Amino acid sequence: MASSDVSLKNDVSPAEWEARVNVAAAYRLTALFGWDDLVFTHISARVPGPEHHFLINPYGMMFDEITASSLVKIDLDGRKVSESPYDVNPAGFTIHSAVHTAREDALCVMHTHSVNGVAVSAQEAGLLPLSQQSLGVLASLGYHDYEGIALNEAEKPRLVQDLGRNTYLMLRNHGLLTVGATPAEAFVAMYFFEVSCMIQVRAQAGGSKLTPIAQPILDGIKDQIRMATRGVTPGALVWPGLLRRLDRRNPGYAD
Repeated sequence: MASSDVSLKNDVSPAEWEARVNVAAAYRLTALFGWDDLVFTHISARVPGPEHHFLINPYGMMFDEITASSLVKIDLDGRKVSESPYDVNPAGFTIHSAVHTAREDALCVMHTHSVNGVAVSAQEAGLLPLSQQSLGVLASLGYHDYEGIALNEAEKPRLVQDLGRNTYLMLRNHGLLTVGATPAEAFVAMYFFEVSCMIQVRAQAGGSKLTPIAQPILDGIKDQIRMATRGVTPGALVWPGLLRRLDRRNPGYAD
């Protein structure tokens, strides 16, 4: 924890502290996996409780520096609702606030500008059914056309409509977005989104004719995923191991 940080563990509810720890972990894991774009994307999560308050990164802090205590609590307009020495980027919350408002189940929203994600988002056909990893994404994927830097409030209804009830949204010429009931679910969804894009870019770079997966297999993938995970969400299955990895490689997120 940076010397200017003071732990908030005893100043917030246990539920909020748990959310803070998991969101901070998601930020650091994003950096660990190489999906961060300096300080220019966000992971937001709703604070447990009746208020519509959210946690977001302190603007200007690198993702691998973020701690549970340094996360800033804001309202749906991106304004700070509790004392914090850190600023936030309200414009960066435009996309997130639209999704949080429209989707009560989207308690965590994750957005990246990863190299592979942006590369595929610039392709006319978008994500292709080229890998096992891509199938779960394609079963719950929307697309949103690029309208410039996300500053325009008028864009929100179109973004929400394009996301629909999906877990994944490809922002054309921009990047990737996932939603989840927890930071774990949003992060693991992003893992499969990113890996699907990485595989596609590498397969295309090989220069050979590509072999797409047949539509009947794609149509049945949701049932297959439920059988493979035995009803446990991928986030719940993988998250404890990801936290152990983070504890080994970049501890301190829970400060």
